[in-house]
Amino acid sequence: MTLRNALRSGLGPLIGSTTVDRVVDVETKVRSAVASWIEPKVRSSEEIVSEESEYVIAPSGYPMYPYDDSRFPAPTMTRHELLSGLHEVLQPRSYLEIGVDDGRSLTLSRAKTIGVDPAFHVTNALRADLLLARATSDDFFATDQAADHLDGTPLDLAFIDGMHLAEFAYRDFVNVERLCGPMSVIVLDDMMPRTVHEAARDRYTDSWAGDVFKVVELLREHRPDLVVVPINTFPTGVVLVFGLDPRSSVLADRYDEVLPRLVEPDPQMVPDHVIERSRAVDGRDLIAWDGWDSVRDLRSRPRAVAQRAKVLDSFANAFVI
Repeated sequence: MTLRNALRSGLGPLIGSTTVDRVVDVETKVRSAVASWIEPKVRSSEEIVSEESEYVIAPSGYPMYPYDDSRFPAPTMTRHELLSGLHEVLQPRSYLEIGVDDGRSLTLSRAKTIGVDPAFHVTNALRADLLLARATSDDFFATDQAADHLDGTPLDLAFIDGMHLAEFAYRDFVNVERLCGPMSVIVLDDMMPRTVHEAARDRYTDSWAGDVFKVVELLREHRPDLVVVPINTFPTGVVLVFGLDPRSSVLADRYDEVLPRLVEPDPQMVPDHVIERSRAVDGRDLIAWDGWDSVRDLRSRPRAVAQRAKVLDSFANAFVI
């Protein structure tokens, strides 16, 4: 029996129903006041910005939150420099990029190239056999445009820098892997936010990585066959994935199962090893690896299974921390 029913049944015969109703009304107001006082407060982005008004407001309109760069080793490369190095050592026959923006990264490609972005504003000269799609990645991969443009060539290198929400990055990885070969490489951007602020799903900072970092742990958990290597690049780190299997349906099949972990609300729980980049390698070491010649050679040798496994083991031994 609830407190209100107990009041009515116990006091009604003694003091009358009208007086009981007044007592119940007071009890209700007190209960609401106490609940409001103890309920955790969820601040909106606007409230956070106004409370932190001492921070400099960037041209983007968001505050520039400071971060403690003593918590992680100083990056020796930007993400663009790493991509440039990968184009050099991989000499990809094909390249795909999600998140084109002004086309700066696309300038690196001389191969059969695909760029996907619903709001690109290309200001750089591009020199590639290019398919440029003004669409969301979900809409683009719902068509056969990518396969048609690649025309039987596996996707050798891909850079995923789309929507900064974990569920989008997860789906992008699934769709991109289907186009790859066993010696292909996928790079995911914004995998190491420097603060919890940068990792928020609801953006309120100038520098915004979002919560895509969560995809990495899911790849490790559900696809142990992949080699997943964080790389300490400026500003918010990348992850390189090697040993791809375009036939695998594991991630797609488990999407509904892992979705609650992908869309957890703010504030995000960013592991210390992510912010501290304790498992990340130096991009210069990765580019200098002596196995890239073998990777290029094995792309055209589909039956060289044992050799591919040997190269994959060598890469994992060199860079998995």
